[in-house]
Amino acid sequence: MSSLARERLGAGIEILRLDRPEVRNALDRATLRELLAALAELEADPALRVVVVSTTATRALCAGADVGEQLTPAEGVERMELFAEVYARFEALPVPTVAVCVGNVVGAGAELAAGCDLRVGGDNLKLAWAGARLGVPVGPARLAPLVGLSVAKDLVFTGRVVGMEEAARLHLLHRTAPEAQAEAAAIELAEQLVANDADGLRTLKAMFREYEALPLPERVARENTRLVAFQRDGGGLPQAPRG
Repeated sequence: MSSLARERLGAGIEILRLDRPEVRNALDRATLRELLAALAELEADPALRVVVVSTTATRALCAGADVGEQLTPAEGVERMELFAEVYARFEALPVPTVAVCVGNVVGAGAELAAGCDLRVGGDNLKLAWAGARLGVPVGPARLAPLVGLSVAKDLVFTGRVVGMEEAARLHLLHRTAPEAQAEAAAIELAEQLVANDADGLRTLKAMFREYEALPLPERVARENTRLVAFQRDGGGLPQAPRG
């Protein structure tokens, strides 16, 4: 039985809904494999414009790893490798991604949300990086660029729960809504994105990913080079006719 519901809207918006409400969408190996298959397919889809990561039940986007899954030591390593691959696949998607952050967004769920480009929060949000409690070495890489080093240390070291209003103040959320309308708000945001130039969005997504590792002067230099090439070799800015 599938743990992932998929829907394609006409504008090229793909909605991935986690569908294990009985465990608050905790991720087991089967669900992780489903996610990987879907992400591999989407990465190669030229009609794709935006990916929205959501849930079939607003009780949770994702409560983390399924700690009830019975695993041998080797299977535990396999599952962690699947988690790492899912995180990498989300980063590699060539289009913008939007996370619907409702209910429990904890551990691996928080990592999925942080790995998306944009986030919409519901008023029942319970967001937490819970790795410190179990000694799991995860959290700083994705969170620190979003909120800054000092705030990231607070959230990761304490593992405390963050609600919608605080998450918005920390600039973790780009839109907020009542929990029942959070997905609709995320789709509305996605529709704003697809109103823009499709190739331009993919280029900008690639630039963000490429530039994150570069010092500021090199980022600016590369962007300036792209700008001139856009005007010289690409479509360029609209120009009024002379005369």
